[in-house]
Amino acid sequence: MVDKHMMHGFGLRVLWWCAVPLLAGMLFESAQAAEFPDTVSRIKASVVGVGSLERTRRPPAQLLGTGFVVGDGRHILSNAHVVSASLDKSKKESIVVFVGSGVEPEVRLATKVAEDLEHDLVLLKISEAPLPSVSLGDSDVVREGEIYAFTGFPIGAVLGLYPATHRGMVAAITPMAAPLNAAKQLTPALMRRLQSNYTVFQLDATAYPGNSGSPLYDMSTGEVLGVINKVFVQESKETVLEKPSGISYAIPINYAKALMREAGL
Repeated sequence: MVDKHMMHGFGLRVLWWCAVPLLAGMLFESAQAAEFPDTVSRIKASVVGVGSLERTRRPPAQLLGTGFVVGDGRHILSNAHVVSASLDKSKKESIVVFVGSGVEPEVRLATKVAEDLEHDLVLLKISEAPLPSVSLGDSDVVREGEIYAFTGFPIGAVLGLYPATHRGMVAAITPMAAPLNAAKQLTPALMRRLQSNYTVFQLDATAYPGNSGSPLYDMSTGEVLGVINKVFVQESKETVLEKPSGISYAIPINYAKALMREAGL
């Protein structure tokens, strides 16, 4: 016959061993939360606005999206679609990068160094003093269910250049394809894309058009693992601010690292 006191002691030991992993998880999450503000501060120093400048226009400078500093501090990664609009050479319109924060950020001219249209990536170069660059991680290690953060300019520069930070879970690692309204939209090019290994991170996070080019990063280390490039729009682009879908996509950073290698970085 088993002694009741022995069973009581056994029960306490079981509760203790069950509580250990739970307590360890809580301590880890607490430490991660404590580190996050420092990580955001470091990332913000490397986040820039990307846009265009035409001195005869009012306003002359327009913010089109987000970018972040990589490599030697003079190169900027962003989305190709952010700078895809044709520049008006007759009016000397130029690609620019907005540095700093506030209502009067520094404006630097930028040139396009390399472009990957398939993965919606562009590499820009700026002159003058280098800026703090981010650390790039390995996007192959990203798993569904993990939570990451991204920092950028969701609604542009309506009130000035003030980067905002959001976070979301990787809901799926999925092929990059847009929903179709009809079978006739299934083109040979789209079929090839679906058959390729081109996958993206689907996030259960709310991003906006101005977030295009924002770095997706580890909240503890600050390592960048993706580039925000698309927001799922429920109705129209005009209502995206009023009715956000809560679904966003990011390009794995390994594609950007390949682009940088091609450019000699």
